Amino acid sequence: MDFSKLRSIIEGLLFMAGDEGLTTKQLAEILQLDAVITGSLVGDLTKELKSKKRGVQVSFVAGAYRLTTNPAHAAYFERMAYSPSRSSLSQAALETLSIVAYRQPITRVEIEEIRGVKSDRALQSLVNKDLIEEVGRAEQIGRPILYGTTKSFLDYFGLAGLDALPEPSSIPDDSLDEQTQLLFERFEGRQMTIEEMPLPGLEPESESESESDFAPHNEHED
Repeated sequence: MDFSKLRSIIEGLLFMAGDEGLTTKQLAEILQLDAVITGSLVGDLTKELKSKKRGVQVSFVAGAYRLTTNPAHAAYFERMAYSPSRSSLSQAALETLSIVAYRQPITRVEIEEIRGVKSDRALQSLVNKDLIEEVGRAEQIGRPILYGTTKSFLDYFGLAGLDALPEPSSIPDDSLDEQTQLLFERFEGRQMTIEEMPLPGLEPESESESESDFAPHNEHED
């Protein structure tokens, strides 16, 4: 049995699972191994990543293992998340934000069923920008994360509340393009740019004269 290869496989599986993670039972079923052996392999992988001071680590959250970033590098992740060059929202992120805004609380799988493509990157981008957040767990197998919009989402668009969004009844359930365009057009020019949003623990910057670059781009995930 090639334990080094198995640890590598587990690392890849946890990466694919994203925020939902995988339980010992799920990993054991995929690897077709005994649960005890699987648990030992996860433990070895955890120690290996820590000893090599890797940028990711294995964390046990809500009964499942998931890959998370190294907390020692938090300052750099914050710079990346709020970098002005990354302040615009891609078309993928805009579509995902529209789905969450109108259909929250909603799981990643449900979002992907609507978009027809994987949405991990778009979700992570929106979480990093504090536009969406985890609002609970669905009562389904695996207890997937439920996403909803944040107070910063309201601030970003200058909304008093979610009831200020265009009436959902005017948007066909199967018309994601129309829903996304309506969200963009309805608030174009009214929202703050990402760099104008207050960051946790940082002093507000002076007034920015930059124009908002909240415009769709053709950057769908594969």
